[in-house]
Amino acid sequence: MKTVFTFHTDPGHGWLEVSVSAAESVGLTPADFSRCSYRLGGRLFLEEDCDAPKLLNAMKALGLEFGTIERYLENTFIRNLPSIHS
Repeated sequence: MKTVFTFHTDPGHGWLEVSVSAAESVGLTPADFSRCSYRLGGRLFLEEDCDAPKLLNAMKALGLEFGTIERYLENTFIRNLPSIHS
């Protein structure tokens, strides 16, 4: 079964929204990601340059299928969330 993630973008950056459990299912925890990613409850918003590829590469290595849908927001709420390590 293919997992579909939302890729949020604004004029300056992008973040892949995933659940903590999705990250854990490929052997990653919030501690594996940089301070440039954010968290809201059980949801992680992984920054596009390093953290999102880390998760997607781990999925590929396990043979897991995924897709993304893009959501563009001029002023995204993500920038106001606490860091993944807060």
